[in-house]
Amino acid sequence: MSVPSITFSEDQAEAHDRITQLMRGVGVDLDNGILTPLVEEKQSILGITGKAGSGKTMLLAAVVKALEEAGVEIVSGDYEGRKKKERRTLAILAPTNKAASVLRMRGVPATTIHRILYSPVYDPEFERVAEWLAGNAERPEIEALTDEALERAKASYELHKSVPGALAAAGLRGSDFITGWKRREHPLDIGLVDEASMLDDRQFDDLRDIFPTLMLFGDPAQLAPVNQSGKMVFDKLPEPAVMHLNRIHRQQNDSPILDIAHALADPDLGFEDFERLIEQKAREDDRVVWGQRVEVDLMARSPVLVWRNATRIRLINAFRSVYGAPETELLEGEPLICDGIELPLKHRKKRIDLEARGLIKGAQVVYLGPGRKPGFSRLHVLGAEEPQVSAASIVKIEKPDEEEPFIPFAARMGAAFLHGAAVTIHKAQGSQWTDVQVFAPDIYAAARMGRTEAGQPLWKRLAYVAVTRASERLYWVVRPRLSKPSGPLSVVDLGGTPAPLQMDFTD
Repeated sequence: MSVPSITFSEDQAEAHDRITQLMRGVGVDLDNGILTPLVEEKQSILGITGKAGSGKTMLLAAVVKALEEAGVEIVSGDYEGRKKKERRTLAILAPTNKAASVLRMRGVPATTIHRILYSPVYDPEFERVAEWLAGNAERPEIEALTDEALERAKASYELHKSVPGALAAAGLRGSDFITGWKRREHPLDIGLVDEASMLDDRQFDDLRDIFPTLMLFGDPAQLAPVNQSGKMVFDKLPEPAVMHLNRIHRQQNDSPILDIAHALADPDLGFEDFERLIEQKAREDDRVVWGQRVEVDLMARSPVLVWRNATRIRLINAFRSVYGAPETELLEGEPLICDGIELPLKHRKKRIDLEARGLIKGAQVVYLGPGRKPGFSRLHVLGAEEPQVSAASIVKIEKPDEEEPFIPFAARMGAAFLHGAAVTIHKAQGSQWTDVQVFAPDIYAAARMGRTEAGQPLWKRLAYVAVTRASERLYWVVRPRLSKPSGPLSVVDLGGTPAPLQMDFTD
């Protein structure tokens, strides 16, 4: 095995050795690159836990690299090559699309648990292209694709390791190459799960059914899944099967954000003391801001994090009000968050068109204007390889004290969106932004309620998750006020022009 180009801490090195030992026990020798056939009746589970900055993702990426170099084949939810008896396989998973996207942005080819449970069936003609992209076959000659289109597909695949994305880059729609969907009939091999603290019992059981070997990476200080009584999957594992990382690695310069997050572990720390710590850090370091108001300019690209849903809705409506957004339409530059794909079962093939271009649940999107057809929107999908797209859209604007959202416009079916100027802390798990505004009055309200989760005050878990969503600058907003915008909403920072693609879901 090649030596990773990183320096492990003592606890990371110990965890890496433990993983190497586990892999050797299931027939994958990372040191010598020797693979033996899978023994399906043997099951091994290892949990790797650690707080923000402890190097969990760094370790996961190093393990993926070592497994690849040993000859283990990575499979994804969008395509799986023909089964070979001697093949050893690996899947890198996350509970949500948002969490998987964070890994992919760091160069780790992750997919969601759901996409591993349900896999697409490819048209035989385009399956030849998929096999070529995966390195299992010679370059094919396809009547529907020119040499230039194949080269675009190859370049896309080498960058993102996504077969649907590569075929989309070649100019195809999902309905051209996906003929149906099926639930996985056979188990896989090795599964690495990031953000495993978000797993619920059903997902954990599904994973154990599919993977004889599981490695779970997660942060026990985050919020437990809803309706799990504060319990996480790590609580189900015997003590020897869980390793904890302690040392902080994320930022070479001492991070005031991580100092704030880790201070929450002090059982004697009250909310007032915590806020005094933030105020002190703000005086010492400009990476922490003691905010007297919500900075409305930041809301256009980075949502305010809140606890209460009512707060989220009020902030969204205040954002639209200060920009003078009319009730019946969206302004160019307004942020949206994809809330899922509203398609009947007969259109499941078309879902891949949206997902291949980044329109997955939880994806951040910026509205660019109406499309050519009624109900269509021109959109910029943040973080996507080809971000400009025009798609059938159902946009929902929630209003204070109203049960039903206001829908300024909608196609009959397509991608559904909520406004993205604010989001709950629970839904922010698995995501990260450069600058994050946390609405402190909501955290204070949770502290006043005195609720606990898994023996820890709920406000501390909320604050920990919210603070650690910031990669560079944290704004701790202490008053329910909005700043005035510095100018009208703009899309100048996005660049490019909208793609001519129309995703029609009316047939």
